[in-house]
Amino acid sequence: MTGDTSTWQQYINRGLAELDIPSVPAMLYEPIRYMLTLGGKRIRPLLTLMAADLFSIPDIRQAVPAALAVELFHNFSLVHDDIMDQAPLRRGKQTVHEKWNANVAILSGDNLLIMAYQQLAKCPAGKLPAILETFNTVATQVCEGQQLDMDFEANSTVSIADYLHMIQLKTSVLLGGALKIGAILGNASGPDAQHIYDFGVNVGIAFQLQDDLLDVYGDPKQFGKQRGGDILANKKTYLLLSALDAADVETRSILHKWLETHDQPEKKINEITAVYNDLGIRQTTESAKQSYATQAYTALDKISCGKNRKIPLQTMAQYLLDRST
Repeated sequence: MTGDTSTWQQYINRGLAELDIPSVPAMLYEPIRYMLTLGGKRIRPLLTLMAADLFSIPDIRQAVPAALAVELFHNFSLVHDDIMDQAPLRRGKQTVHEKWNANVAILSGDNLLIMAYQQLAKCPAGKLPAILETFNTVATQVCEGQQLDMDFEANSTVSIADYLHMIQLKTSVLLGGALKIGAILGNASGPDAQHIYDFGVNVGIAFQLQDDLLDVYGDPKQFGKQRGGDILANKKTYLLLSALDAADVETRSILHKWLETHDQPEKKINEITAVYNDLGIRQTTESAKQSYATQAYTALDKISCGKNRKIPLQTMAQYLLDRST
Protein backbone atom coordinates (compact mmCIF):
# COMPACT_ATOMS: atom_id res chain seq x y z
CA MET A 1 0.00 0.00 0.00
CA THR A 2 1.25 3.49 -0.79
CA GLY A 3 -0.63 5.12 2.04
CA ASP A 4 -2.39 4.32 5.27
CA THR A 5 -6.03 4.38 6.26
CA SER A 6 -5.59 6.93 9.05
CA THR A 7 -4.15 9.42 6.55
CA TRP A 8 -6.96 8.66 4.11
CA GLN A 9 -9.56 9.17 6.83
CA GLN A 10 -8.01 12.59 7.40
CA TYR A 11 -8.35 13.36 3.68
CA ILE A 12 -12.04 12.42 3.84
CA ASN A 13 -12.77 14.35 7.02
CA ARG A 14 -10.86 17.38 5.78
CA GLY A 15 -12.63 17.23 2.44
CA LEU A 16 -16.03 17.16 4.12
CA ALA A 17 -15.06 20.00 6.47
CA GLU A 18 -13.87 22.13 3.54
CA LEU A 19 -16.99 21.72 1.43
CA ASP A 20 -18.25 25.07 0.24
CA ILE A 21 -21.64 25.06 1.98
CA PRO A 22 -23.39 28.45 1.86
CA SER A 23 -24.96 29.96 4.94
CA VAL A 24 -28.17 31.20 3.29
CA PRO A 25 -30.85 29.98 3.31
CA ALA A 26 -29.99 28.63 6.74
CA MET A 27 -32.87 26.14 6.79
CA LEU A 28 -31.42 24.43 3.71
CA TYR A 29 -27.75 24.38 4.59
CA GLU A 30 -27.62 24.15 8.38
CA PRO A 31 -29.18 20.64 8.39
CA ILE A 32 -26.53 19.56 5.88
CA ARG A 33 -23.74 20.79 8.14
CA TYR A 34 -25.43 19.09 11.07
CA MET A 35 -25.74 15.77 9.24
CA LEU A 36 -22.12 15.80 8.14
CA THR A 37 -20.90 16.47 11.70
CA LEU A 38 -22.76 13.51 13.20
CA GLY A 39 -19.70 11.41 12.48
CA GLY A 40 -19.85 7.78 11.48
CA LYS A 41 -17.03 5.48 10.47
CA ARG A 42 -16.82 6.81 6.88
CA ILE A 43 -16.33 3.24 5.70
CA ARG A 44 -17.75 3.73 2.20
CA PRO A 45 -15.52 6.63 1.13
CA LEU A 46 -12.56 4.88 2.70
CA LEU A 47 -13.28 1.84 0.51
CA THR A 48 -13.12 4.07 -2.56
CA LEU A 49 -9.64 5.23 -1.57
CA MET A 50 -8.53 1.70 -0.65
CA ALA A 51 -9.60 0.39 -4.05
CA ALA A 52 -7.89 3.24 -5.90
CA ASP A 53 -4.70 2.49 -3.98
CA LEU A 54 -4.98 -1.25 -4.61
CA PHE A 55 -4.75 -0.54 -8.33
CA SER A 56 -1.88 1.91 -7.83
CA ILE A 57 -3.44 5.28 -8.51
CA PRO A 58 -0.48 7.72 -8.82
CA ASP A 59 -1.84 10.15 -6.21
CA ILE A 60 -4.57 8.97 -3.82
CA ARG A 61 -5.81 12.55 -3.51
CA GLN A 62 -7.15 12.25 -7.07
CA ALA A 63 -9.76 9.84 -5.69
CA VAL A 64 -10.89 12.05 -2.79
CA PRO A 65 -13.70 13.84 -4.70
CA ALA A 66 -15.22 10.48 -5.67
CA ALA A 67 -14.91 9.29 -2.07
CA LEU A 68 -16.68 12.45 -0.88
CA ALA A 69 -19.42 11.86 -3.46
CA VAL A 70 -19.99 8.39 -2.05
CA GLU A 71 -20.24 9.78 1.50
CA LEU A 72 -22.56 12.61 0.47
CA PHE A 73 -24.83 10.16 -1.33
CA HIS A 74 -24.85 7.89 1.70
CA ASN A 75 -25.92 10.79 3.92
CA PHE A 76 -28.60 11.82 1.41
CA SER A 77 -30.06 8.31 1.63
CA LEU A 78 -29.91 8.32 5.45
CA VAL A 79 -31.76 11.65 5.74
CA HIS A 80 -34.57 10.40 3.50
CA ASP A 81 -34.66 6.90 5.03
CA ASP A 82 -35.00 8.39 8.50
CA ILE A 83 -38.09 10.31 7.37
CA MET A 84 -39.66 7.19 5.88
CA ASP A 85 -38.77 5.07 8.92
CA GLN A 86 -39.85 7.85 11.33
CA ALA A 87 -36.53 7.33 13.10
CA PRO A 88 -35.95 9.71 16.03
CA LEU A 89 -32.18 9.18 16.34
CA ARG A 90 -29.21 8.85 14.03
CA ARG A 91 -25.82 8.08 15.60
CA GLY A 92 -27.28 8.95 18.98
CA LYS A 93 -28.45 12.42 17.92
CA GLN A 94 -31.76 13.76 16.64
CA THR A 95 -32.46 12.97 13.02
CA VAL A 96 -32.75 15.94 10.67
CA HIS A 97 -36.53 15.69 10.36
CA GLU A 98 -36.89 15.56 14.15
CA LYS A 99 -34.56 18.51 14.78
CA TRP A 100 -36.22 20.58 12.06
CA ASN A 101 -39.14 19.03 10.12
CA ALA A 102 -39.80 16.62 7.27
CA ASN A 103 -39.94 19.32 4.59
CA VAL A 104 -36.57 20.72 5.63
CA ALA A 105 -35.11 17.20 5.71
CA ILE A 106 -36.41 16.36 2.23
CA LEU A 107 -34.92 19.47 0.67
CA SER A 108 -31.61 19.23 2.53
CA GLY A 109 -31.37 15.58 1.56
CA ASP A 110 -31.98 16.52 -2.07
CA ASN A 111 -29.15 19.03 -1.89
CA LEU A 112 -26.78 16.43 -0.46
CA LEU A 113 -27.36 14.41 -3.62
CA ILE A 114 -26.62 17.47 -5.78
CA MET A 115 -23.43 18.01 -3.79
CA ALA A 116 -22.42 14.42 -4.53
CA TYR A 117 -22.64 15.10 -8.25
CA GLN A 118 -20.64 18.30 -7.81
CA GLN A 119 -17.83 16.16 -6.38
CA LEU A 120 -18.10 13.59 -9.17
CA ALA A 121 -17.65 16.40 -11.70
CA LYS A 122 -14.12 16.84 -10.29
CA CYS A 123 -13.10 13.32 -11.35
CA PRO A 124 -10.79 12.93 -14.37
CA ALA A 125 -12.79 13.56 -17.54
CA GLY A 126 -11.69 10.33 -19.18
CA LYS A 127 -12.93 8.27 -16.24
CA LEU A 128 -16.17 10.17 -15.67
CA PRO A 129 -18.50 8.18 -17.99
CA ALA A 130 -17.63 4.87 -16.30
CA ILE A 131 -17.81 6.44 -12.83
CA LEU A 132 -21.20 8.01 -13.53
CA GLU A 133 -22.57 4.76 -14.93
CA THR A 134 -21.51 2.94 -11.76
CA PHE A 135 -22.72 5.69 -9.43
CA ASN A 136 -26.10 6.09 -11.14
CA THR A 137 -26.73 2.35 -11.21
CA VAL A 138 -25.94 2.09 -7.49
CA ALA A 139 -28.08 5.14 -6.65
CA THR A 140 -31.06 3.66 -8.49
CA GLN A 141 -30.63 0.28 -6.81
CA VAL A 142 -30.42 1.84 -3.34
CA CYS A 143 -33.76 3.55 -3.98
CA GLU A 144 -35.22 0.26 -5.23
CA GLY A 145 -34.00 -1.48 -2.09
CA GLN A 146 -35.59 1.12 0.17
CA GLN A 147 -38.90 0.79 -1.67
CA LEU A 148 -38.80 -3.01 -1.37
CA ASP A 149 -38.06 -2.68 2.35
CA MET A 150 -41.15 -0.51 2.76
CA ASP A 151 -43.22 -2.87 0.59
CA PHE A 152 -42.24 -5.76 2.86
CA GLU A 153 -43.96 -4.11 5.83
CA ALA A 154 -47.37 -4.91 4.32
CA ASN A 155 -46.36 -8.12 2.55
CA SER A 156 -46.97 -11.38 4.42
CA THR A 157 -45.31 -13.58 1.80
CA VAL A 158 -41.74 -12.25 1.86
CA SER A 159 -39.25 -15.06 1.27
CA ILE A 160 -35.64 -15.36 2.41
CA ALA A 161 -34.59 -14.85 -1.21
CA ASP A 162 -36.70 -11.67 -1.36
CA TYR A 163 -35.02 -10.38 1.77
CA LEU A 164 -31.51 -11.11 0.52
CA HIS A 165 -32.30 -9.33 -2.75
CA MET A 166 -33.61 -6.31 -0.84
CA ILE A 167 -30.55 -5.96 1.42
CA GLN A 168 -28.26 -6.38 -1.57
CA LEU A 169 -29.90 -3.36 -3.18
CA LYS A 170 -30.45 -1.24 -0.07
CA THR A 171 -27.12 -1.84 1.67
CA SER A 172 -24.62 -3.88 -0.29
CA VAL A 173 -24.41 -2.32 -3.74
CA LEU A 174 -23.15 0.95 -2.25
CA LEU A 175 -20.15 -0.86 -0.75
CA GLY A 176 -19.54 -2.58 -4.07
CA GLY A 177 -20.02 0.63 -6.01
CA ALA A 178 -17.68 2.59 -3.73
CA LEU A 179 -14.98 0.01 -4.40
CA LYS A 180 -15.63 -0.15 -8.14
CA ILE A 181 -15.40 3.63 -8.51
CA GLY A 182 -12.03 3.55 -6.75
CA ALA A 183 -10.93 0.72 -9.03
CA ILE A 184 -11.92 2.72 -12.12
CA LEU A 185 -9.85 5.66 -10.87
CA GLY A 186 -6.93 3.27 -10.34
CA ASN A 187 -7.11 2.02 -13.94
CA ALA A 188 -8.30 -1.46 -13.02
CA SER A 189 -9.21 -3.81 -15.83
CA GLY A 190 -12.89 -4.54 -16.45
CA PRO A 191 -12.71 -8.00 -14.83
CA ASP A 192 -10.83 -6.67 -11.79
CA ALA A 193 -13.34 -3.84 -11.34
CA GLN A 194 -16.11 -6.46 -11.37
CA HIS A 195 -14.28 -8.68 -8.90
CA ILE A 196 -13.82 -5.87 -6.39
CA TYR A 197 -17.48 -4.90 -6.85
CA ASP A 198 -18.50 -8.50 -6.11
CA PHE A 199 -16.25 -8.48 -3.06
CA GLY A 200 -18.02 -5.39 -1.73
CA VAL A 201 -21.53 -6.65 -2.44
CA ASN A 202 -20.93 -9.95 -0.65
CA VAL A 203 -19.29 -8.21 2.31
CA GLY A 204 -22.34 -5.94 2.43
CA ILE A 205 -24.80 -8.82 2.59
CA ALA A 206 -22.76 -10.53 5.30
CA PHE A 207 -22.58 -7.17 7.12
CA GLN A 208 -26.38 -6.88 7.16
CA LEU A 209 -26.78 -10.45 8.41
CA GLN A 210 -24.39 -9.57 11.23
CA ASP A 211 -26.57 -6.54 11.95
CA ASP A 212 -29.64 -8.79 12.15
CA LEU A 213 -27.81 -11.04 14.62
CA LEU A 214 -26.61 -8.14 16.77
CA ASP A 215 -30.16 -6.82 17.11
CA VAL A 216 -31.14 -10.01 18.94
CA TYR A 217 -27.89 -11.33 20.40
CA GLY A 218 -25.66 -8.28 20.68
CA ASP A 219 -24.86 -6.42 23.89
CA PRO A 220 -26.93 -3.21 23.81
CA LYS A 221 -24.13 -1.35 25.60
CA GLN A 222 -21.73 -2.24 22.78
CA PHE A 223 -24.18 -2.28 19.87
CA GLY A 224 -25.64 1.09 20.83
CA LYS A 225 -29.21 0.08 20.06
CA GLN A 226 -32.09 -1.38 22.02
CA ARG A 227 -32.00 -5.17 22.09
CA GLY A 228 -34.75 -6.66 19.97
CA GLY A 229 -35.67 -3.46 18.17
CA ASP A 230 -36.29 -5.41 14.96
CA ILE A 231 -38.51 -7.85 16.87
CA LEU A 232 -40.62 -5.05 18.36
CA ALA A 233 -41.01 -3.49 14.90
CA ASN A 234 -41.95 -6.87 13.37
CA LYS A 235 -39.11 -6.27 10.92
CA LYS A 236 -38.71 -9.06 8.40
CA THR A 237 -35.10 -9.94 9.12
CA TYR A 238 -33.20 -13.02 8.04
CA LEU A 239 -33.81 -14.47 11.51
CA LEU A 240 -37.58 -14.03 11.46
CA LEU A 241 -37.99 -15.29 7.90
CA SER A 242 -35.77 -18.30 8.61
CA ALA A 243 -37.80 -19.08 11.74
CA LEU A 244 -41.10 -18.88 9.87
CA ASP A 245 -39.63 -21.10 7.17
CA ALA A 246 -38.31 -23.73 9.63
CA ALA A 247 -41.17 -23.73 12.14
CA ASP A 248 -43.84 -26.40 12.36
CA VAL A 249 -47.49 -25.37 12.46
CA GLU A 250 -47.61 -24.94 16.23
CA THR A 251 -44.39 -22.93 16.43
CA ARG A 252 -45.43 -20.76 13.51
CA SER A 253 -48.68 -20.04 15.35
CA ILE A 254 -46.68 -18.95 18.40
CA LEU A 255 -44.59 -16.63 16.26
CA HIS A 256 -47.65 -15.07 14.64
CA LYS A 257 -49.23 -14.58 18.06
CA TRP A 258 -46.25 -12.59 19.26
CA LEU A 259 -45.98 -10.67 15.99
CA GLU A 260 -49.52 -9.45 16.66
CA THR A 261 -48.71 -8.49 20.26
CA HIS A 262 -47.72 -4.88 20.94
CA ASP A 263 -48.26 -4.37 24.68
CA GLN A 264 -45.65 -6.69 26.20
CA PRO A 265 -42.37 -5.58 24.63
CA GLU A 266 -39.92 -7.36 26.91
CA LYS A 267 -41.86 -10.61 26.86
CA LYS A 268 -42.27 -10.38 23.08
CA ILE A 269 -38.51 -10.10 22.63
CA ASN A 270 -37.82 -12.97 25.02
CA GLU A 271 -40.46 -15.31 23.55
CA ILE A 272 -39.46 -14.77 19.93
CA THR A 273 -35.79 -15.11 20.86
CA ALA A 274 -36.65 -18.40 22.57
CA VAL A 275 -38.21 -19.65 19.33
CA TYR A 276 -35.06 -18.63 17.45
CA ASN A 277 -32.97 -20.56 19.97
CA ASP A 278 -35.15 -23.67 19.72
CA LEU A 279 -34.93 -23.64 15.92
CA GLY A 280 -31.18 -22.93 15.78
CA ILE A 281 -31.78 -19.69 13.89
CA ARG A 282 -28.66 -18.02 15.24
CA GLN A 283 -26.54 -20.79 13.78
CA THR A 284 -28.48 -20.71 10.50
CA THR A 285 -27.85 -16.97 10.16
CA GLU A 286 -24.18 -17.31 11.12
CA SER A 287 -23.81 -19.96 8.42
CA ALA A 288 -25.41 -17.72 5.80
CA LYS A 289 -23.21 -14.83 6.86
CA GLN A 290 -20.12 -17.01 6.53
CA SER A 291 -21.21 -18.17 3.08
CA TYR A 292 -21.35 -14.59 1.82
CA ALA A 293 -18.05 -13.79 3.51
CA THR A 294 -16.47 -16.74 1.69
CA GLN A 295 -17.88 -15.49 -1.63
CA ALA A 296 -16.41 -12.07 -0.87
CA TYR A 297 -12.94 -13.45 -0.21
CA THR A 298 -13.15 -15.63 -3.32
CA ALA A 299 -13.87 -12.53 -5.42
CA LEU A 300 -10.96 -10.70 -3.78
CA ASP A 301 -8.64 -13.62 -4.56
CA LYS A 302 -9.49 -13.30 -8.26
CA ILE A 303 -8.13 -9.76 -8.49
CA SER A 304 -4.89 -9.75 -10.43
CA CYS A 305 -2.49 -8.16 -7.99
CA GLY A 306 -0.23 -9.41 -5.23
CA LYS A 307 -1.79 -10.97 -2.12
CA ASN A 308 -0.03 -8.55 0.20
CA ARG A 309 -1.75 -5.60 -1.48
CA LYS A 310 -5.13 -7.16 -0.66
CA ILE A 311 -4.46 -7.49 3.07
CA PRO A 312 -5.96 -4.09 4.02
CA LEU A 313 -9.25 -4.98 2.30
CA GLN A 314 -9.28 -8.39 4.00
CA THR A 315 -8.68 -6.66 7.34
CA MET A 316 -11.47 -4.18 6.66
CA ALA A 317 -13.88 -7.00 5.79
CA GLN A 318 -12.99 -8.86 8.97
CA TYR A 319 -13.53 -5.68 10.98
CA LEU A 320 -16.99 -5.20 9.48
CA LEU A 321 -18.07 -8.81 9.89
CA ASP A 322 -16.66 -9.51 13.35
CA ARG A 323 -17.91 -6.29 14.91
CA SER A 324 -20.05 -6.14 18.03
CA THR A 325 -21.19 -2.57 17.39
